[in-house]
Amino acid sequence: MIRKIFEEYKEILLYSLIALFVGIIIGGIDAVFGEVLIKITEVRSNHVIKLIPFLPIAGVMIILLYRYCGKESIKGMTLIFQAGHGEIDHIPKRLVPLVIISTWITHIFGGSAGREGVAVQLGATVAHTISKKLKWLNNSRVLLVIGMAAGFAGLFQTPIAATFFAMEVLVSGIFLYEVLLPALVASFAASTTSHLLGLEKFSVDIPNTLSFSSEVLFKLVLVGIIFGIVGGIFAYLLSYCKKKFALLIENPVKRIFIIGCILSVLFILLHMGRYCGLGTNLINISFTNGQIYEYDWVLKLVLTVLTLAAGFQGGEVTPLFSIGASLGVVLGSLLGLPMMLIAALGYAAVFGSATNTLLAPILIGAEVFGAQNTLYFAVVCSLAFIFNGNKTIYTAQKRFSFFSSEGMDD
Repeated sequence: MIRKIFEEYKEILLYSLIALFVGIIIGGIDAVFGEVLIKITEVRSNHVIKLIPFLPIAGVMIILLYRYCGKESIKGMTLIFQAGHGEIDHIPKRLVPLVIISTWITHIFGGSAGREGVAVQLGATVAHTISKKLKWLNNSRVLLVIGMAAGFAGLFQTPIAATFFAMEVLVSGIFLYEVLLPALVASFAASTTSHLLGLEKFSVDIPNTLSFSSEVLFKLVLVGIIFGIVGGIFAYLLSYCKKKFALLIENPVKRIFIIGCILSVLFILLHMGRYCGLGTNLINISFTNGQIYEYDWVLKLVLTVLTLAAGFQGGEVTPLFSIGASLGVVLGSLLGLPMMLIAALGYAAVFGSATNTLLAPILIGAEVFGAQNTLYFAVVCSLAFIFNGNKTIYTAQKRFSFFSSEGMDD
């Protein structure tokens, strides 16, 4: 009997053992990347006038770095999705140092970008590389998903949300449940490793201060729809601007230099670097009763879109967190709801809307802000997912639909 059980589960147990090893490696890389990024943010914040004017030159450095060291790697997340869909069988190892260095460059000189793209890319690349060394593995895509989960978990230290994000992001509407156990193992290993190496987790315990009623439910439905629309707008504008800028300025070096010049002026004029970098300043202000302006979320959205569309490197998720949190403060004030709670709901829901994911943002809410408000996260994130216009920041993400004749939309 025991032998029969072992035979039935040996493959999943084997993947889980490999996932533990992969998670430790990726958690260590995440810790180094995250710690350096924190130091970079501090330096830039203390020298705004000295550093931001050099943003266009930094942009040129990034393009030339990719041109001479790895042209293919500039596709970034698209490569990861293509590998996940079985469209390609190779992710260049040089992608890892290139995306890390170029993201550090973007942030030191003030670009408005995130960091999760780096974590997911490095996690997927490391795991995919290991899978190629283990020729006897039946499915290299399993390790790819494991690596994506570990990368996200190591950086944000939300292992359960990271697991479900990796399971649902490749194909929106389908959950890769067969990867659940090894992805969980890798996520907890990466999260624990990065924490032990000194990378701190952002968390705020928000008490349940709402008395549930029909009026409160109506207001939550309203904010859920708004968060969904805003996330969809972000994804649409990012895709539109990338295509438009490429048509208007075909040379990528000229493109990033010209847009970099515009951005450097805007970042200085608009509250002296308030909208640079990750947006963690806006997130912290949102949860410490600081001054949030009604237009903070709009400017952060526009400047992040311009930064990434120009060709600067980084991710979208942390800026999405800041957009959602600052918008939540505004909506909470307007609707007479607890501002910190609505900020937390926006933090999760705008992220879910823009990435076209459902369970991951609900679990992000529970892991970052406490499980006591999970019901509210479920309601708001579900509505945001429904009302995002089926948009996504990941152009290579596939979508499953029962209403499509083939079930899968590109």
